[in-house]
Amino acid sequence: MISASHFHPMLVHFPIALLMIGFIAELAFLFFKKTTCLSFAGFYLLIFGALAAAAAFLTGEFFTSEMSGTAGEVKEMHELFASVTLWTALATAIFRIILKASKSENVTLKWIAFILYAICAISVSITGFYGGTLVYSYMMPL
Repeated sequence: MISASHFHPMLVHFPIALLMIGFIAELAFLFFKKTTCLSFAGFYLLIFGALAAAAAFLTGEFFTSEMSGTAGEVKEMHELFASVTLWTALATAIFRIILKASKSENVTLKWIAFILYAICAISVSITGFYGGTLVYSYMMPL
């Protein structure tokens, strides 16, 4: 039987995979400019990754239990970086949607979007690290 506490562990893998692969596609696009499909893939993976991050964040916020001691401190770090991931993913997605809708060719704005995406990729990695630490070091489900 699946309980509400299972929702977060079932969803967390989506933002990790979508945001990381999307960022790698964007990074590859920098080296292979002629392959525009990489930029399109990075864009759509960002959109879906931001939505998945929102779902993972909300299920973590509402369906996981409180922890104390060292595990509680690790969970606080996990929550902090989950917030950073969520807000940078949403901000980057909105920024990229606006750039795409306005058909902006401004190189500076594109670099700002890329840097935001990089921060998001780093943040989701750190979030996953702390989440894995909770599960594997403290044997506690999220």
